[in-house]
Amino acid sequence: MDLSLLLSELGPPGAAQGGSRQQRLYERLRRAVLDGTLPPGTVLPGSRVLAAEHGLARNSVMFAYEQLKAEGFLVADRLGTRVAGLPIALRGKGTAGAGTPGAAFSARAASLDRFPTADAYLPFTGGVPDLNAFPWRAWARLLQQAWGEVSARHLAYSAPGGEGVLRTAIANHLRATRGLACGASQVFITSGAQTALDMCARLLADAGDVAWMEDPGYPAARAVFRAAGLHVVDVPVDPEGMMAMDARRWRRQPPRVVFLTPSHQYPLGSVLSLERRLGLLERARAHGTWLIEDDYDSEFHYGSRQITALAGLAPDAPVVYVGTFSKSLYPALRIGYMVVPQWAVERITAGLQALLRPGQAVEQRALARFIDSGALARHLRAMRERYRTRQQRLRLALERAFGDCIAILGGAAGIHLTVVFAAPIDDVALAARAAALGVVVQPLSAYRAPRSVRRGPAGLLLGYGLADDEMIESLVERLVRAYAATAPAAAAGNCGPT
Repeated sequence: MDLSLLLSELGPPGAAQGGSRQQRLYERLRRAVLDGTLPPGTVLPGSRVLAAEHGLARNSVMFAYEQLKAEGFLVADRLGTRVAGLPIALRGKGTAGAGTPGAAFSARAASLDRFPTADAYLPFTGGVPDLNAFPWRAWARLLQQAWGEVSARHLAYSAPGGEGVLRTAIANHLRATRGLACGASQVFITSGAQTALDMCARLLADAGDVAWMEDPGYPAARAVFRAAGLHVVDVPVDPEGMMAMDARRWRRQPPRVVFLTPSHQYPLGSVLSLERRLGLLERARAHGTWLIEDDYDSEFHYGSRQITALAGLAPDAPVVYVGTFSKSLYPALRIGYMVVPQWAVERITAGLQALLRPGQAVEQRALARFIDSGALARHLRAMRERYRTRQQRLRLALERAFGDCIAILGGAAGIHLTVVFAAPIDDVALAARAAALGVVVQPLSAYRAPRSVRRGPAGLLLGYGLADDEMIESLVERLVRAYAATAPAAAAGNCGPT
């Protein structure tokens, strides 16, 4: 059989095309068998003949033939070396394109919305702290110390719930800063807050149960609940946080879980009023509902007093407090935690042992020492002042550039501001134009439930963690140019310095 066309792709000797020639010969023959170019029963040339005709070393041909025989693609008998009879299901599948359907996806996968993402290291990217200000040298020393303390046990899976020293350090930290009356046994270390939310969805509710969440709200939480098969009910947010649902709604559609960000609503920045907090706690007890409190950026508050966490108001209430070190330290650390009531510890422990295989023992020990030494508290104090100044500069630049065309929401805590436009505008198109100018922002509509996108005002989320102070004015100027190219002429013409 003439294999000239098939083997023309082998190229000259050398690794320029990736791999040795014998490896490339094996791959070309294997692919040809799979896609039917070499049908079952085809007799291949002898190794000497194939090597001589195509300028190959005989050992290369023998390697390819022997490997294909070992994998069942070729057989050798008195007729020579020939293509084996493959199962029908394999034929024609070797060169399937990226768009060729294979196995079906789950209904959960089909229900997940695509959330716009961008380069995570550009100005105004949301949720990323000032990584240049992190005390890397001190952190590196703590890691080195932790490596000097570990044994073989620490290179296996971590202890259930996480390293005891870190659980204790976090419990002490939360008692002092967030008003949580918790012990180390109530703290469970996870691979980031997202894993904690996933565990809540799996352990606290069953498929088909109702989950209430804020609208607009955290898209990743909505994705977690949908993936767990929960029925998500979106609850509007106003200046007092998640709106109170009347008693009839609680009776008619009682939630199994309620997800909320009460201390600094994400993304609008409102604070849940005390009246609503107490009402939620009362109704959660009455209806057997779990409250999942995401306190994602509580470390950065700019008022005279920080709001006590919802979980701190009633230690025995059915509240799971979720936190992370992604904002206070750095996202790639991937260490988060959940705090549960004392009466839930045993069941949560069993659930996490069945579902998680924790690691990062060395990093956890280093983090415990970082907290206990006071380094975390010092770092947070320094960053609060840095972010306070940066936020004021960004707010002033936005007010000067946009005037009455915008309202600026949030700012009591966190590392982002939300801009809402007075005139209708396609905030997705605006974000795309801004990105083309090197300004990464997230459209507010991406945080709304699909059914409510049209009802709410358009806006943008501007994270200032990565925004260099000296660049803020020029970045806002680019944002104005993007707005002028996107908004209707009449609306864009009305914007300008106040």
